[in-house]
Amino acid sequence: MPNSNVVSAAPDTETRSTTEKAAPKLTRSIGVVGGTLLTLSCLTPASSLFVIVPDSFATLGTGTALTIAIAALLCIGVAFTYSELGTLIPSSGGEYAMVGTLMGRLAGWLVFILSLIVVMIVPPIIALGTADYLAPIAHLDPQYTAAGVMLLATVMGLLDLRANAWITGIFLVLEVVACAVVAFLGFTHTNRSASVLVHPVMDAGHGHTTAVTAGLIVAGLATALFILQGFSTAVYLAEEMDNPRRNVSRTVLWTLAIGAAVVLIPVIAITLGAPDLKTLGAGDVAGMVESWSNSGVGTFVSLCIALAIINAAIVMVIQNSRVVFSSARDAAWPTPVNRAFSHLGKRFGSPWVATLVVGVPGAALCFVNLDTLSEVTGVAVAAMYVFVALGALVSRRGAHKHKAAWRMPLWPAIPALLALVLVWVLWQQSTKSLLITGFIVAAAAVYWAVYLRPRQESHWVISVPEDEQAPTEESAVSSVSA
Repeated sequence: MPNSNVVSAAPDTETRSTTEKAAPKLTRSIGVVGGTLLTLSCLTPASSLFVIVPDSFATLGTGTALTIAIAALLCIGVAFTYSELGTLIPSSGGEYAMVGTLMGRLAGWLVFILSLIVVMIVPPIIALGTADYLAPIAHLDPQYTAAGVMLLATVMGLLDLRANAWITGIFLVLEVVACAVVAFLGFTHTNRSASVLVHPVMDAGHGHTTAVTAGLIVAGLATALFILQGFSTAVYLAEEMDNPRRNVSRTVLWTLAIGAAVVLIPVIAITLGAPDLKTLGAGDVAGMVESWSNSGVGTFVSLCIALAIINAAIVMVIQNSRVVFSSARDAAWPTPVNRAFSHLGKRFGSPWVATLVVGVPGAALCFVNLDTLSEVTGVAVAAMYVFVALGALVSRRGAHKHKAAWRMPLWPAIPALLALVLVWVLWQQSTKSLLITGFIVAAAAVYWAVYLRPRQESHWVISVPEDEQAPTEESAVSSVSA
């Protein structure tokens, strides 16, 4: 008897059943705590605080905290969208499985290509910051250090997921402690009134200040959303969570709440505790920490940041390898490639070939100029979120209408508004990054038309394990509702 069903990606898609051997399944071994630890590690609140936030101080001054707070409110809508779709379609394929099941195979394929851009580029970009924060104890080459971090993350990704949840959890505790130290020092060395948080100003030079306009805050929302981005990756673990219809939504929402607090509270403390607006705008958080305490504390904070970056690389390799594994299980590639990518190790049950495919090229990319690729990644993320928002708009029609899942409040207003905002964000990106991303997507569409579409009975059939199929209308009364 087959133990997994293949769910059609659209009403006109063929349905098939496969045996366990043909469609391998990941082991369910983590709950809300483990999933939250892994997802928080991918969000890396400490690295966001110390690497990305300083640039916001330069352009938003004391309005940085307000901008992040507004972004957190917007992220609630994103979290609702991911929670609903992640419990409706709990697959390690994440966004592409959700969109492909709801909007058809072609849409799912394009989302997979967008996610693949992120999968391959973001981990080495993050890893390249490691050497800077190891400087207090050793001066290392940034590229070779980053490559070493990627290889370490790859080795860790080959281990059992439960073990990785606790290993990364230990690292996460250290980075949260670093954020707490910064918050304590900032609040105990305040130099200005809390009113600057709601009436923001920034340094204008020569001892003068200027107000931060609403236009600047709106423009800064894109960066603020990136600072908080990462909570949505909990859906990649849906297939390895116990009771995903309950735990996926809890993991997404808990990760957003904790991550936003870990970032926002120290940002407020730094804003109030900076010696002057010029120092705040310079964004030298490590220097402020030393001025508030001593060099030993500054070194401790720097090392915690380095650990946060390593932690993020490990979790990204783990989660991204699940996307590659899932694409092979859904037959996105020629048969020998599918067989290799979907192979699970006997000892730890991890998709070891898929892990190597993500980690080893990531180490090589550490030696490439990633400036342009970073812009392309931003476009890919925004475009992927547009597809997810559109998927949420059609998630309550047909057979999916009566399936048990976590349901967001204020539907369809939330996904509709998200789609409009994200399209506006894409409109603000550089022509070069849009053209590069568009070329990649167009090439993927050609692959779909030439290779996948003629083989649609056997290739790119998006699957969800049978035992996690949502019950139909008769049992939907027990579904978890917003």
